[in-house]
Amino acid sequence: MGSITVARRLAGTVLRECGYQGRHEDVLLVVSELVTNALVHGDGPPALRVRAGASRVRIEVGDTGVALPETREPGPLSGWGLHVVRLLSTGWGISPGESGKVVWCELAARLAPVQPSPSEA
Repeated sequence: MGSITVARRLAGTVLRECGYQGRHEDVLLVVSELVTNALVHGDGPPALRVRAGASRVRIEVGDTGVALPETREPGPLSGWGLHVVRLLSTGWGISPGESGKVVWCELAARLAPVQPSPSEA
């Protein structure tokens, strides 16, 4: 089983256990993109961390490389990875890791506004 499949399964488990109310498909796509980027452009095996609650999820993918990801014009030749991450997340960035770097992003559930009950209206 590939690293990306394992990463997606782990993230899906975390989302279910934490009761994340956002689109799980968006989170799994972002996990796939970040892990793929780490495998293709990073050094060493990627390390995934997913922290979630009902309304928010943070994804971190670290590797031992020092080269920073570069945003490119998205397309079939350069890929869609970070463009997809930017579109789906509320924020993303790059932080130094213990031995390399960590690319992180956060997604927020779009919760429906609470409707007043008929007796309150």
